[in-house]
Amino acid sequence: MNILEINNLVKDFGGLRAVDTLSLSIEEGEILGMIGPNGAGKSTAFNCIAGVYAPTKGDVYFTGKKINGVRPWNLCKNGLARTFQIVKPFRSKSVLYNVMVGSFVTTDKTAVAEEKALNVLKILSFENKKDERAGNLTIAELKRLEVARALATEPKLLLFDEVMAGLRPAEVDEMVQIIKNLRDQGITIFVIEHIMRAIMALSDRIVVIHFGKKIAEGSPQEVASDENVIKAYLGDEYVVS
Repeated sequence: MNILEINNLVKDFGGLRAVDTLSLSIEEGEILGMIGPNGAGKSTAFNCIAGVYAPTKGDVYFTGKKINGVRPWNLCKNGLARTFQIVKPFRSKSVLYNVMVGSFVTTDKTAVAEEKALNVLKILSFENKKDERAGNLTIAELKRLEVARALATEPKLLLFDEVMAGLRPAEVDEMVQIIKNLRDQGITIFVIEHIMRAIMALSDRIVVIHFGKKIAEGSPQEVASDENVIKAYLGDEYVVS
């Protein structure tokens, strides 16, 4: 069953078409990657899915229901959560406080929210930082906190927008394993990422967009050997012989 379907999605900003008749689907339990050059329309597509922008044309379906124009907080309550490229925690508050904010999507009881948040921190091997002020965290820790806040909402589908940007190689490997573990727990993943070794290792399928249009879709191996993708984005070092 497809948890997400996008049909001929278009998003215009005045005379600029940021997303151009994009269609794709994600099956439950799948990890779908999206790649493309800077400015290709990846984050705009995410914003249309997550309710930040209403599509100019086309339809978005989540768990079989049309969600065009549904506000982000209502989508989150129904199981669609996302992270952001620029992490903006409550810096003066603790890690636990920040994750509890996500937990309050599914409960109005503080004790329950704290229990849920602590469980999320345990899943992410981050419970040792629960009392640390968010403003004192490293980039890698802030990225993990962003994942924790989204996970605390108890999502069915998680949209990761460059969650590995700025991480060192060992930290990237750790985040890849975290994302795989989340999928193993039954969460469907849609990920935008520029770190190619990560997206290739993670994804069951990859969609490539350029100037808002989908130019390729397939397994990591198929995408890496596609001539159009190589020219538009990957470069010759990713050619699969």
